[in-house]
Amino acid sequence: MRPLTDDELRALLEKLMKFLGKNVEAILRHPTEPHCFRLHKDRIYYVSETLMKLATNFPRKQLMHLGTCFAKITHSGRVHLQITCLDFLAEHCLHKVWLKPTAEMSFLYGNHVTKAGLGRITDGAAQYAGVIVFNMQDTPLGFGVLAHPTSKCKDLEPTANVVLHQADVGEYLRLEDQMF
Repeated sequence: MRPLTDDELRALLEKLMKFLGKNVEAILRHPTEPHCFRLHKDRIYYVSETLMKLATNFPRKQLMHLGTCFAKITHSGRVHLQITCLDFLAEHCLHKVWLKPTAEMSFLYGNHVTKAGLGRITDGAAQYAGVIVFNMQDTPLGFGVLAHPTSKCKDLEPTANVVLHQADVGEYLRLEDQMF
């Protein structure tokens, strides 16, 4: 377990800024207890500082996980956000998309969101902006990026993709062997 390098931290913050904008400061400055990002086995964890200090008592090989897994670093050095950070993203996100009940299962199986399955969407989101996907009861289901700006979503065909899938809560079941 080590602190992130400047390049790793920059890549993570750029990815988080896509979904949170300036609200990323709310994650960096946790209201109750100081938190930090740590790298362990190619995964970036969001850890409270007291838990991090307690974890120094264990050897690295015996430590499996620590805190909340926010992202994975690929072999090429790119950062991929994991579904385990969904609660933090949903709490501070800029743009939201709500799905109709008929489109929920399709999204949870890893498919993109079409215009026919779109219930509501926040205004003013640009193309390729990060969005959090909710069901109509405001339960976060996953996240992705907009394929079209919200101003053009009205004119799309019903089968056109609106949200490009990145992660969903169905991954807990589909990818449980590879998740951790």
